[in-house]
Amino acid sequence: MKIFLLGFMGAGKSYWGKQLADHWNVPYYDLDEVIVENEEMAISDIFATKGEDYFREKESMLLRELSRQENFLISCGGGTPCFQDNMDFMNDKGTTVWINPPLETMVERLTRKKHKRPLIQDLDDQDLADFVEKKLAERRPFYEQSRHIISSDNITLDTFTKNIEHA
Repeated sequence: MKIFLLGFMGAGKSYWGKQLADHWNVPYYDLDEVIVENEEMAISDIFATKGEDYFREKESMLLRELSRQENFLISCGGGTPCFQDNMDFMNDKGTTVWINPPLETMVERLTRKKHKRPLIQDLDDQDLADFVEKKLAERRPFYEQSRHIISSDNITLDTFTKNIEHA
């Protein structure tokens, strides 16, 4: 089983990644956490000191490295599918799942945890909503290439697993 969870910040990738990996008993990786560990610095610091191009190359390299395993579940960063032909790679190597809750749900989640996300920590609530809407529109064409799309924010583990296992 090779699963890639995709979606915007606040979609629930990390939450569902841990739940599903436990359920299926497969290794779980949060790609952003793997990058932070590998680089020994926060993502915001990588962007500030080495630039986004460096980050995207590192992200792509680690994605490919982790994908060599027989079984895994990877929660990708929100931008992962949009760079380095990663979307085609993930669709070729495993099952892609776009977690796509309503925009309002993601904005509400991000508003509560803004301080943990350098990209949005200085935005007021209206600017945050505008930012999410704009960025999501840019990334949507990539996310829409996913093999499965979960669009409810009221989904259960049982519903989620059936959606993927029986498609």
